[in-house]
Amino acid sequence: MSGMDLQQDRSEHVQPRLRRQTSAEIVSEARRSLRALATQRPLTPQEKHRPLFGESSSRAHDGRPPSAFSLHGRHFEAPDSRPGSGTRLSPLEHKPRLSVSLDEYGGDNEASLPKPPAERGSTRIGSGGSRARPLRAASIHRLPVMTPHTRNMSLEARIEVEQPDDREKLHYADVTEHKTKPSPETDLHTLLKHSRIPQTDVSTEREAKPEARLGYGDTCDDNMDDSVFWSTKVLPVLQEFESFAPGDGVSDEIVGQLCISCNRLHDALAERGMLGRQCKKRSAILRTLFRLIDVGSDQLNLTLAKLILALNVSGNNLLNICKLVFKISRNASNDGMFLADSILDSLLCQLQCEDVWSKAEAVLYCVGSLKLLSGNSAVSSRLLAKDFIGTLLQLSNSLMHGPVTADVTTQRSEGIIAGHILVQVTAALRNIADQSESRPSFLSNEAFFTLCVILEHHRSDLDICINVARIFSKLSTYTECCHALAETPRCCKLFLELLGKHSRKQDLVVRLLFTLGNLTSKSVEARERVYEEEGGIDVLLDLFQAYQETLSSPEQCHAPEKEDILVKLIRLLANLAIHPTVGSALAANSLCVQLLLEVLGRRCVEKSEELVINAVATINNLSYYQCESSVVRSQHTHISQLLLKLLLSSSMDAVLEATRVFGNLSQIRAVRRFIMQHRVEQFVVTLLDSKTPDVCFSACGVLINLSADPDHRAALRAEGTTQKLMDCLRDLGPRDWHLAAVVCQTLWNCSLDGEMQHSQKLLEILQLYTDKGALQWPSDDGVRQVQEACWELLFLPVAESLRQRLHVEDTPGISP
Repeated sequence: MSGMDLQQDRSEHVQPRLRRQTSAEIVSEARRSLRALATQRPLTPQEKHRPLFGESSSRAHDGRPPSAFSLHGRHFEAPDSRPGSGTRLSPLEHKPRLSVSLDEYGGDNEASLPKPPAERGSTRIGSGGSRARPLRAASIHRLPVMTPHTRNMSLEARIEVEQPDDREKLHYADVTEHKTKPSPETDLHTLLKHSRIPQTDVSTEREAKPEARLGYGDTCDDNMDDSVFWSTKVLPVLQEFESFAPGDGVSDEIVGQLCISCNRLHDALAERGMLGRQCKKRSAILRTLFRLIDVGSDQLNLTLAKLILALNVSGNNLLNICKLVFKISRNASNDGMFLADSILDSLLCQLQCEDVWSKAEAVLYCVGSLKLLSGNSAVSSRLLAKDFIGTLLQLSNSLMHGPVTADVTTQRSEGIIAGHILVQVTAALRNIADQSESRPSFLSNEAFFTLCVILEHHRSDLDICINVARIFSKLSTYTECCHALAETPRCCKLFLELLGKHSRKQDLVVRLLFTLGNLTSKSVEARERVYEEEGGIDVLLDLFQAYQETLSSPEQCHAPEKEDILVKLIRLLANLAIHPTVGSALAANSLCVQLLLEVLGRRCVEKSEELVINAVATINNLSYYQCESSVVRSQHTHISQLLLKLLLSSSMDAVLEATRVFGNLSQIRAVRRFIMQHRVEQFVVTLLDSKTPDVCFSACGVLINLSADPDHRAALRAEGTTQKLMDCLRDLGPRDWHLAAVVCQTLWNCSLDGEMQHSQKLLEILQLYTDKGALQWPSDDGVRQVQEACWELLFLPVAESLRQRLHVEDTPGISP
């Protein structure tokens, strides 16, 4: 018999998941000396520069989308509010300048200029077939000062109002339609100046032209004429830009006012129901917004992005605005901006599109932004409240069930971009898994099944595999998630296949081994699946042998990453050995035992403590099985010599594990002789003074077998074993009734061929502890159930027998 883990750990081990165990089940598990091992989770490194793909990415730098790029207003295309001619203007070479002052140029320019249309589809080319000159690219870096004259004018006075001869002749042209040479004098100023507003009665105009209404919402503006809405709700916001003072740079105050103006414009359009593509003058608004990007303020650009996305841009404009958001999100100091606005909702909407393939690259940068932001705990909490996990999983399913196409080139390109996006998706899920409140979302969205499907479809993509492995390594440390993953079909098979396929990828291997170790520590089914999977144990032993040989070289003897892999792998073997069938098979596997003994022979506990301790603990679990084919038992002499070295080490954990193994192996007569010859029993008796239940239990595991041998009882009594056992029973019995039972049985064995020492004192202790009503029990029902079962079925029978033995000298011995 060997030692057990701490009473707390044993109590947790026997507590059921779905139902309470019977007393017999509790006792059956308590009597076994097998233990599941724990270890630290591999750390996930933090990227310093927040890239789209990490520094350790397997993707070639020249074959993946960039993380760094420059974006300016000229990179955005003229909005396609109506079909263009196909002619696209090149970016202007001169330094752009935005002017929105109505009086800056005077009134001499009579060129035909863009004007807001009355209704989409009713715009026509002006008289003579002339086309409007395009708006020139502009910058806010030199905003004009309002003149004293214009500053004192009202908004209505600054807008030249006239009644056109024919309302249907109002025209508005897109930049894509212009063929004339751009004029440096044509800008927003002239657009505002030549946006004619009829001076007719508003109600009369509505009766004459009801089709001119643009509003769709049930708001107070429903009865407002389009031209009135434009002049009172939209143009005032645009005209506010002329109030800012010029300068080489733009101050924070000006940026703040620009943001407020953008939000006012957003609210006005939303109130009118004109977000999306409903707004007839959408092109003019977007052109103005695109120019403001050149201000270069992250705060302003994020505000602009929200409004531009709300106007439902597409194509290159959508891609560029998503790139702009990604660029802003790369700076961790900007994270707070995403909390202060509804931009997160705008980004999530981009991921919920039905046809992800039509804007795949934009989605890539959108998810990339959310991935970076999810590393911030405050932002990730906000995202969780918006069903971020469900959205990402839905997007993943869309990517894995892409459009069916017979074109091989298209399939390949779609597969590449889908892989890029899934790298961002899985990295975002990896970040969000750090939040404790994320676990219900992972469990309710069948996340484990979806992630396993992703692994299966992209098993050759190391970036995706590592991200998913990191998610599993984090979540499997929690019991409910561990069971959910263990119940996911084919997960163990998939992990073993990946271990065989990517055996040299250390960051992937260590996390898969850690996850499998978690599953097998809590799930009987997981132990069975790993063992029953064809070639599964061979994969593990091949890994063991490969990394063992690597660590044998002088230059790699203490490589932390490789040693950590062995720590996780040996822990997995120890947890697998808890299952009787698996444990017996591993105990009979000569390669498995040989590799474990090599660890003990080559590694120093002072330098590789966790590795050595895990190896000893695994040997302890294997030594539990007494089958004739056990290699552990056949090599008991070699193992005993290795254990003796550990008993002399400075590591108390190593001493404890070595004592546990001796507890199992001391059932062999030759091992008992080895212990007595090397005075190990003196060391074991000393462990009873530790006043620690776990240590005392391990010591009793050895002493109960030694005291069962008549050749060694006198030597044990001479060491003062009886008194130390009584002290242990008195001090620790009520805390651990399993330990109390083992102590009583050891006392029985020690007195078989001689008079019981201190019998009266022992009788008093037994009389107190066998009275259930006199004992204090824990208030927690689960803990009390375990303790009462151990007291009734383990301690009470042997305690009653020992109490009777104190009155009758010739009572037959109790077999060990």
